[in-house]
Amino acid sequence: MKRRLRNVELEDDVILAREGDREAFIRLIQRLEMNMYRVARAIVKRDEDCADAIQETILKAYQSVRTVREPAYFKSWLLRILINECKQILRRQKRMVLSEPDPALSASSSEYDMVDVKEAVDRLEDTLRMVVTLYYFEDLPLRQIAELLETTEGTVKSRLHRARLTLADWLCIPAVERKVGYEG
Repeated sequence: MKRRLRNVELEDDVILAREGDREAFIRLIQRLEMNMYRVARAIVKRDEDCADAIQETILKAYQSVRTVREPAYFKSWLLRILINECKQILRRQKRMVLSEPDPALSASSSEYDMVDVKEAVDRLEDTLRMVVTLYYFEDLPLRQIAELLETTEGTVKSRLHRARLTLADWLCIPAVERKVGYEG
């Protein structure tokens, strides 16, 4: 119920922002600030690059907020702009972030916490890290992730599955506790 209320408030602010209400736009950005940071961080890694991508995203979103057709998809629309900005930063820097699993993550203990999970997610290859971030941390449905990443739902499911298997290995999750199939 609380989540539904927040979505209604968000949609109301989108409608107001489309009509030129600056305060409504500011509220939208404030609500989605951490979401944008997590997504940017998953792509570009460095805080400076995250800040640049978020700043450019906010500017572009403000300039084109009137073009948002469906208020319910504002978050997806904003994250699409952010993803494009992050990709542009990576292209400009001409750097490829290749992640290798950290042996330190494979401790002999089967205990793991959220910090370990986030560290492990950060070490995933870019395509897997992005899908995990959008699905688990941003709570986006598979269809929206596929649209954002301009790929198919099947590809998103496949990447999620590969990421789950990799994370389970890195975090030394016993086979009995693993639930790496697609849950729906």
